[in-house]
Amino acid sequence: MRIIDIIKADKPSLSFEVFPPKTSDTFDTIKGAIEDIARLQPSFMSVTYGAGGGTSEFTVSLSKDIKDNFGVTPLAHLTCINSTKDDIRARLVALKDAGIENILALRGDITEQNKDKIKFDYKYASELVDDIKSFGGFCIGGACYPDGHPEALSQIEDIKNLKNKVDAGCEFLTTQMFFDNNVLYNYIYKIREAGITVPIVAGIMPVTNASQIKRSCALSGTQLPPRFKAIIDRYSSNPEAMCQAGIAYATEQIIDLYANGINAVHVYSMNKPHIAAKIQQNISEIIK
Repeated sequence: MRIIDIIKADKPSLSFEVFPPKTSDTFDTIKGAIEDIARLQPSFMSVTYGAGGGTSEFTVSLSKDIKDNFGVTPLAHLTCINSTKDDIRARLVALKDAGIENILALRGDITEQNKDKIKFDYKYASELVDDIKSFGGFCIGGACYPDGHPEALSQIEDIKNLKNKVDAGCEFLTTQMFFDNNVLYNYIYKIREAGITVPIVAGIMPVTNASQIKRSCALSGTQLPPRFKAIIDRYSSNPEAMCQAGIAYATEQIIDLYANGINAVHVYSMNKPHIAAKIQQNISEIIK
């Protein structure tokens, strides 16, 4: 099923992101966690993809597994920052052969570890979107940044680049994590004013590990509101309390999003079935 059809339906959607292992020795453990999340029967599941194709084989096989064995629609990530055009075409063929209909097209993060290995067949995600569109047969999504892309000189420039990506063929946009819903509401107003009309999927990160969130925020440019910082300061030394507080905060965000007309929510599950299950349980009547 195409993601655009799922998120345009009247019923609120709740989906989860999972990530494949980096090495084969952890494959079975991570596959088991992903399958436990698939058993929750979310609206769809996205499967991430390492920059340069490091997890490409696992991304395809796990996407196929949740589709064929659990009846859950997969959204396969595809990054291009360290790929040639031939690399990308080969991965598109593999996804098509596996029966995958949906791709989240991403440039990929430039880090200290990979910046000297970057290939330059692709500079922007919009170029990847254009190639996927030309290949044909996929529903294409893209990423957007309510707090602004960390490399953008301004939000105006960032939104202009986003418009290029949508014009190239993106049918929906999934946000980077954010912790203040008002930031998203203001951002949506601005991108609508810029002529971007595709549906927005709100990306929510339940923070259950305080140290983990610091690195994620540094990569994404996400800002932490004072209210959330207070939760981290108070509970970060108590893992059980931090987990409970993080799930409660994410649940509150999700309920507010649905109440304000954002009908599609995507939870960054970090491959933790108990977190995915608890959030789904918390809003079970809302998403009926």
